[in-house]
Amino acid sequence: MEFVEAIKDREKIKVIKEILFHRSKRDYLLFTFGINTGLKISEILNIKIHEIMDHNKIKQFYVLEGKEERAIYLNDQVKVALNAYFNELPTIKEDEYLFRSKKSELPITRQQAYRIINAVAREAGIESKIGTHTLRKTFGYHAYRSGVAISLLQKIFHHSSRRETLKYIGVDNMEIMHPKIDVNL
Repeated sequence: MEFVEAIKDREKIKVIKEILFHRSKRDYLLFTFGINTGLKISEILNIKIHEIMDHNKIKQFYVLEGKEERAIYLNDQVKVALNAYFNELPTIKEDEYLFRSKKSELPITRQQAYRIINAVAREAGIESKIGTHTLRKTFGYHAYRSGVAISLLQKIFHHSSRRETLKYIGVDNMEIMHPKIDVNL
């Protein structure tokens, strides 16, 4: 597998979202879901509609079951993308895959997801190596830059060290944050 990078420039993220929004609500949702949840592409592609919907209402959390159950927060950006996608569908069948292929009842493939992400990144002017893992890394990078503890990201990504997580999300020594802990009592 080739090394890919996070999209660090928020303006480039905005451009990608705009392109995808006008091209395909499903692909817009795929990108938005990935950069806001930090899930692996294999986890994203296997989501069924009933796992994120409850009686025509979007759930607050997507519960990822596995060795250990994880609740993934569905923020406002994801909800906007989900609503845009659902408004475009003729009917919502809760037992269908969220990222269903146009050619079958199955989800799109990892290869198709790669083609979507890579093509739109190039169109947005991103020259660095981009792939499906870029979504996860972008989530981690921006979470870290927003003040999320590296120890929490380390746990989410199942990394054995803080250093591994910083390298994974593309943070070098110049970008390491020094938190201001001010209880302001």
